[in-house]
Amino acid sequence: MPEIRAVSRRLLLGGALATTGALAAGAGASSVAAAAPSAVPAPPRRPGQTSMIDVPYTAHRTVRVGVIGLGNRGSGMTTGWSVVPGCVVTAVCDIRADRARRTADGLAAAGKPRPAEYGGSADSYARMLDRDDIDLVYIATPWEFHYEQGKAALLAGKHVIVELPIATELDELWDLVDTSERTRRHLMLSENCSYGRNELAMLKMAHEGLFGDITNGHGGYQHDLRALLFSDTYYTDAWRRLWHTRSTASFYAMHGLAPIAAAMDINRGDRMTTLTATATEPKGLADYRARFVPANHPSWKETYVNGDLVTCLIETAKGRIIRAEHDVSSPRPYSRINTLAGSRGIFEDYAGVVSAGGGRIYVEPDHSGHSWRDFGSYRKEFDHWLWKKIGDDAANNGGHGGMDYVLQWRTVQLMRAGLVPDIDVYDSAAWCAPVPLSVMSLAARGRPVEIPDFTRGAWVNLRTGLDSRTTEMPPVA
Repeated sequence: MPEIRAVSRRLLLGGALATTGALAAGAGASSVAAAAPSAVPAPPRRPGQTSMIDVPYTAHRTVRVGVIGLGNRGSGMTTGWSVVPGCVVTAVCDIRADRARRTADGLAAAGKPRPAEYGGSADSYARMLDRDDIDLVYIATPWEFHYEQGKAALLAGKHVIVELPIATELDELWDLVDTSERTRRHLMLSENCSYGRNELAMLKMAHEGLFGDITNGHGGYQHDLRALLFSDTYYTDAWRRLWHTRSTASFYAMHGLAPIAAAMDINRGDRMTTLTATATEPKGLADYRARFVPANHPSWKETYVNGDLVTCLIETAKGRIIRAEHDVSSPRPYSRINTLAGSRGIFEDYAGVVSAGGGRIYVEPDHSGHSWRDFGSYRKEFDHWLWKKIGDDAANNGGHGGMDYVLQWRTVQLMRAGLVPDIDVYDSAAWCAPVPLSVMSLAARGRPVEIPDFTRGAWVNLRTGLDSRTTEMPPVA
């Protein structure tokens, strides 16, 4: 492999790309968007309300976490928070009080401080937010509660990290952006896949110029959830299955979209401008029910309307294309796709190729002959500093291959060291916008719809995000 330049191509070209090139491309993109149905326009900022871009956390000696939602995801992540250096779980909440008690018991049994317990009613979380010993609120409730609980946490003066999506409506996304700006508290999407080892290596490779000029990317969430969706115990009250009875939408493409957006510097020199959605017929869930679900099961009263495969074709101001997919209703192996391509090469992840790096690559001038090559040596060379530093801890403490722990460790480190978040409220809103925008596009028979600029014009400025430089976790006293 050729020697990597000491100064990345991204930094050398960043100024020009973020100003003249981006603005010129934006002018061209506006003609496309002009014919598209309009999204919710940017509301005016209130007097005194200012951007949260590049605003660091106030340094915290210890990060005190309150958790809302203790189902499968929330309970597992609560354990994760408790083992990060300099972090303590001070309160836990679930509408089912027994879950809060069980989680508190588990932390105490592991030798951790016993958190305060809240539960038993729909407003239990509001009582928890009144506490003054919570710095960060982690939300892992069903999707329909994320917006309300996230906003309440901001208004209570807490920083917030929310499981996917942070909200499901455009006006809610805008309100979370504005509430973050007014309260001066950060809200972040808990996008663990942005911290995946291959995703971060791909990011470094893109920013070092290995793929040349990036032209397109492909990501998504393709996960056969049929058995879990019809389980009577996994998703409480079948909340996730019921979303498939409500609308046709790309509910959960963020796992694949976010890493591609980061590699393209979305909101950091480029932005997503229009979205066009397509959907297949809703066949998978009904077919699975007919074959495997008893006739007396409550799901037989349901009609599924969401397409098995919902695809969003997203254009950017620089003329790049992102294809983001969502499919949890079909029989298929798990994939986030995670593909990035440019003028000098391509990387494909989760493509059924078994190798040390888990993917395949083809880049010039290293390769020729039209044959895929193993990604392992590239991942080793471009391994992100976070994985080099805490990869062993992640493997021992985190789910999803360790990326849960990397996300949690990094969030705590940023707060303890008083650094700028890798993922901010503008990224979070943009990555979740395809949920409502796909509904709009499909309702308009697949016409493109405009994607709001949640940064209100600041997207043209190149800035650091997940491509961070090495920093240290402050010592624990």
